[in-house]
Parts: sequence; structure tokens; C-alpha cells
Amino acid sequence: MRGVLFEGNFICPSKVVCIARNYVEHIKELNNEQPGNITLFIKPNSSVSTELFLPKFGRCHYEGEISLLVKDGDFVGVGFGIDLTIRDMQSVLKEKELPWEKAKAFDNAAVFSDFVAIDRADIDGLGIELYINGDLKQKGDVSLMINKPYEILNEAKKYFSFCDYDILMTGTPKGVGEFKEGDRFLGRILLNGKVVIEKEWVVK
Repeated sequence: MRGVLFEGNFICPSKVVCIARNYVEHIKELNNEQPGNITLFIKPNSSVSTELFLPKFGRCHYEGEISLLVKDGDFVGVGFGIDLTIRDMQSVLKEKELPWEKAKAFDNAAVFSDFVAIDRADIDGLGIELYINGDLKQKGDVSLMINKPYEILNEAKKYFSFCDYDILMTGTPKGVGEFKEGDRFLGRILLNGKVVIEKEWVVK
């Protein structure tokens, strides 16, 4: 089983639950329609990685996301996540109204920093920044989300059982795009404007 570090301890999420189209400006940049309800998809444990690999198939986009650990049905940790998406493949699958797994759930498609503990009261103060080769590419926070983290969690619980240390990815702000081998990524999670965790990757 693949895993991540939470407060220095190795834990294995059984799955990653993700929300599609949760920031208005990101919806606009991809010329998508705003969904009328919460749209969810799952990445399996085999997609979890702490390293960033460029897939050898398709046109891959990065999507930085505030990612939350779930334990006993509540959020207990936060980390930086990258939802990798094979964009051209996803576009074809969407046009044909087919599932997205080949574009979203492949090996190493859910890349994470370490996770740190978070209090329930602090969830609304979370923000995210992603730099690539020193340039700020993505910046957002919970206030910009269409559906807030607890709304997403409560909707997801109607359909999925959350095992301890499953991960919820909360959507991506505008600024997604392609990348290449050797690019340097720096992801930051902020709490009320202060960095609480950061992670650097060099694309392999």
C-alpha cells in the first residue's frame, strides 16, 4: 500500500476523493460549465505518490489542491496535493460521456506533501500557493471555493465510506497547465496567510 507522512508517521489512505470544478475562475479557464451539484471522483491508493513524475502518455496538467486527511469522519490533517490530469484524454472521455479514470486515476496521479495536524476551527483559514521554476502559478483559498470542505465531505459521505486517513482533495484554483521533466514545483499550504507546510518537487 502506498502512503504519506502525517506528523512524521507513515499512513496509508485507501483512496483519494476529489471534487471537480470547485473554483469559478478555474471553470472559466477550461471553458467548462459550472456544475449544478457536487461532482466527485476517486483516485485509488495506487495513484498516491510523494514524488512527481511526468506521465509518458498524453498531455498532462498539474492541479494544485488543498488536501485534507479524514479520521473518525472528520478532518485531522492538511497537506499540499497535485491532481495530475491527462487533459486531452479527459476531454475525449467527457465528450463521449465516459468515465474519467484513465485521465485521472493512473499510477502516481495524486502527489502529496507531508500532512500536518489541523483543527476544525481552522479549515476556513486555509489557502494554497503553487510556484513552478520560481513563478507563482496558482493561488487560492477556501473563501474562493464554490463548495466548502465540510460541504464536500458531507456530500461524499452519502455515497462513500471513509476509512481512517483517506484524503479529500478540495479542487484547484485557476492557473493549471502543462509541465516538463526538470521543472521545480514548490507547493505551500497557508493558514490565515502563514505557511504551515511546504514541499518542493523536481519533475522526474
